[in-house]
Amino acid sequence: MSTHADTMIINANVFTADREHPTAQAVAIRGRHIVYVGDEVGISEWKGEGTRVVDGRGCTLMPGFIDSHFHMLHGSLTLDDIHFETCFSYEDTVQAIRNFAAENLAVPWLTGFGLRYNLGPNFTPLTRQHLDAILADRPIAITAYDGHTMWVNTLGLRTAGILNGGECPPNSEVVLDEHGVATGELKEYASKHISNILPVPDRSDKLRLLRKGVKIASAMGVTSIHNMDGDDEQAGLYTALEQDGDLTVRVYVPYSIRVETPIDAIQEQAFLLKTKYQSELVRGGCVKLFMDGVIETYTGLLVDPYDDNPSTCGDSNYAVEHFNQNILEADHLGLQTFVHSVGDGGVRRVLNAYALAQRKNGMRDSRHRVEHIEVIHPDDLSRFKELGVIASMQPLHAPPSVDDGDIWQFRVGESRWPLSFAWTDIRKAGARLIFGSDWPVVSQNPMLGVHNTLNRKPWAHDMPHHHQDLADTLRSYTCDAAYGEFQEHVKGSLKPGYLADLVLLSDDIFKIPVETMKEVHPQMTMLGGKITYEV
Repeated sequence: MSTHADTMIINANVFTADREHPTAQAVAIRGRHIVYVGDEVGISEWKGEGTRVVDGRGCTLMPGFIDSHFHMLHGSLTLDDIHFETCFSYEDTVQAIRNFAAENLAVPWLTGFGLRYNLGPNFTPLTRQHLDAILADRPIAITAYDGHTMWVNTLGLRTAGILNGGECPPNSEVVLDEHGVATGELKEYASKHISNILPVPDRSDKLRLLRKGVKIASAMGVTSIHNMDGDDEQAGLYTALEQDGDLTVRVYVPYSIRVETPIDAIQEQAFLLKTKYQSELVRGGCVKLFMDGVIETYTGLLVDPYDDNPSTCGDSNYAVEHFNQNILEADHLGLQTFVHSVGDGGVRRVLNAYALAQRKNGMRDSRHRVEHIEVIHPDDLSRFKELGVIASMQPLHAPPSVDDGDIWQFRVGESRWPLSFAWTDIRKAGARLIFGSDWPVVSQNPMLGVHNTLNRKPWAHDMPHHHQDLADTLRSYTCDAAYGEFQEHVKGSLKPGYLADLVLLSDDIFKIPVETMKEVHPQMTMLGGKITYEV
């Protein structure tokens, strides 16, 4: 067996994410693993006749990004739809829909993803009439950027049989006007009325689009994702890609627990994923639930009423006892739990359930998580460390300013701003903080998230700063994210013996102005010693 490296990366500024040895100049890889991390002198003994030597040109070499909140299949399925990321007005929306319609005459439904709120004329709430004015003779269904609201034109509502309303699960609504007619806005799971009648992509379409989504992730320097939805079918798709050699990210797949999911299904289906999927690239062992909705539509659960609608505190998708039963059962089965919770009231209920699980089932290294935490009550900051709960947050969800057209800040009110997207306070309270994107809600590009953590400004002059230190940010995307899936002993750091999952960037990010961070891009991505992307 050769003692030489397959690949050596030299002349790099290496960020290892290893707190004991945080920097180096060179890394050697043999097979799937790192065999050397150190200086230029020591690496020379690893060079053989067949060793490829990569010149890092003084740029940052670091562990591959681990995106802790991702929707790979959901995002990939939108790649053939209308995209609204560059739409900032009603006029932009009109053009995007009409252009797509003209280029896709045979498509039965015009579906799109990524629209901002209040993009009707003059930044008013979008209605079916606005969509009818764009195109009335083909059904239109547009999903908001956060995935929690859908807007449908009259033909689409009539086709689904909900022009005069429809039955919905808790915390969901077919919004009606004063005449009892649908406005076109569908909140939360009311969108199921539409998704249930949309054309269903077959397995070959799903695999085709997944290949595109995976390829984008590798080009962004992402080597692992914590998927935030899943079941046996979805895990099987990733396994098929792995077997074909087309899966270039590691996927941690949860079982999606919905309000209507029977408790028995947690053992019969969720636990099955843990035992069935434990390959090199596809792993089960976790579950995902939704405590609440989103702040923008008043479906996020707050402790106190909304600032711009004092009649409501929002709501939960579950009754307290029902939610607790799900958490107790998942914890009893040794499953890790991810719970979407944006409001401080929702966060509190999730922490209460985790505390209950510890009392009822006993203490263990569960590493349960709260996803998003857009607002937190000060009384709950210390509970993350006390309960060993991981805070999983998404830097690009934080509005950069109060005048960027976002309605989020005005829903919660200025009194809650200091503890909104409170990365600094959560970290100072001793919580393990991990970062992700929530693709396709925002871009997959982790460097945009890094940029936001470094450049975030207070929304008011007396508000605390929540911008982050670069090294802390990178650890939240690497070694701490690996901890967030029980994999910190094999990946997330550049150490001998660890998996060779790494990314070489276009600059030394510790030396460039933070204002230019969003311009940095990968030069090379490697997964388990194999190059998955290279400029």
